[in-house]
Amino acid sequence: MKVDTPRNPVPHILVIDDTPEDIRTLLVALRAESWRLTIAHDARQGYQRALALQPDLIILDVRMPGMDGFTLCRLLREAPATQRVPVIFLTSAGALEERVEGLSLGGVDYVLKPFAVEEVLARIRIHLQLAWREEVAAPVEAGGQSQEADQVILRAAMRLIAQNLAELPSLAEIARRVGTHDKRLSGIFRDNLGLTVFAYAREARLRKAQELLADSALSVQDIADLIGFRSACNFTTAFRERQGVTPSQYRQQARGDAD
Repeated sequence: MKVDTPRNPVPHILVIDDTPEDIRTLLVALRAESWRLTIAHDARQGYQRALALQPDLIILDVRMPGMDGFTLCRLLREAPATQRVPVIFLTSAGALEERVEGLSLGGVDYVLKPFAVEEVLARIRIHLQLAWREEVAAPVEAGGQSQEADQVILRAAMRLIAQNLAELPSLAEIARRVGTHDKRLSGIFRDNLGLTVFAYAREARLRKAQELLADSALSVQDIADLIGFRSACNFTTAFRERQGVTPSQYRQQARGDAD
């Protein structure tokens, strides 16, 4: 069964894998479908081709030298040109935490090697159809495709920090996971936000604390643990310096306003 989309009469599939010889049978099958096929041999090349070509679907390996597939998916989800392109992970990275991470980052599917070609083709058809329906229901407005790479990295890093407040990775690890290095990441935060990465993380922790104090019944100690403070005392001190009241006083005020 051939699948066409409104944007392209023939779907365009981008395959990003550093060992394409390992998926030769799939590549042969994709060509037999008469779909447009582009191959990239590493994540950075794949990222550039994804931005330039805006394929209808991306098949992505995880374990690649340099930038891995998770980092690439994180960037693709923040770039306006590719944020709605479905990504299917096709990989030997089969640990539960790896599968969960791939789906959490926005992958629409996660298929393990070795694979059955017929199954992969079926999954591709399903996600092309789903993407087509979504595009018809909510067309993406033109424009914004020239978004600078720094903005993509900034948004990816901000999202990563928000997802890891309890145990924030090192600066070097944050940079690696958004596809850059620590000096560049520091410069991006400084130029765009006027903050260091960890000053931003501290602000993000305290903003999250405000939400939890107002909207949950969690104890101050539990909130401190969830947002990465070593003790409730340290959390209370930092919160009072920022808000002028203790966490308990803030909670009382927030609930009083709500009532």
